Amino acid sequence: MRDLASNVSATPLRLNGESNLRAKPSSFVEIPPGTFTFGGSELDRFVTGTELPAKEVEVTQRIAMGQTPVTVGDWLEFRSLGQSDATQRRRPVVGVSWHEANDYAAWLSEKTGYRCRLPTEVEWEYAARGGESSLFSHGLNTVSVEDANYLYDERGVEVGKGRIMEVASYSPNGFGLFDMSGNVCEWTASLWSKDLSDASVPRTGKRVIRGGAWDQLPRTLRCSWRDWAMEGSRWDNLGFRVVIELVGEG
Repeated sequence: MRDLASNVSATPLRLNGESNLRAKPSSFVEIPPGTFTFGGSELDRFVTGTELPAKEVEVTQRIAMGQTPVTVGDWLEFRSLGQSDATQRRRPVVGVSWHEANDYAAWLSEKTGYRCRLPTEVEWEYAARGGESSLFSHGLNTVSVEDANYLYDERGVEVGKGRIMEVASYSPNGFGLFDMSGNVCEWTASLWSKDLSDASVPRTGKRVIRGGAWDQLPRTLRCSWRDWAMEGSRWDNLGFRVVIELVGEG
């Protein structure tokens, strides 16, 4: 796998002055185009057939990605959650369906004048790797509870916090993105397919989720890990983040 850290960098984004971003998160990071190996390594003992065959992919679309998952506070600017939220504003919003996540992105597009949407799974994995070739988004091939929020070790022993944490509670990756491993899984725009082969047929109604969550094992926090949820699913460990297309931006 190619190590991109030496020739790419991420740039904090200001959209015509931050006043344009009336909705939060107001902090986005421009993700530089580049080429990377999409998928898992056969040398990874936890890799599954869904993550193979790995292939080199070029990411050409210029995007900016939210530095964190969309938070409860962000969501409350868009729509009520129908519960007491005052103490949870810095936590990722969960229990949101794929359709509702897209509704939020459409609303944010109207607020900012930019096209906002969910990332594809290729964009998500490329951003999660942060210019590195390691298994986890913080740049290493191992992970501990000091690096990310998860519950069990690989023996099934509880070692984590046992709850969703506030966003940015852990260090960012090489692109300046927080929580790409753990805390909450994240919706992507992509339809689920059983593997990464060109012959694999996408499954309507099933969308790829990425990232691993607070109540899972470390193996689900690997950058290449992928799973699916039905578009109408609302889970207590599933959130999302937004990307902004930068077509024509200087």
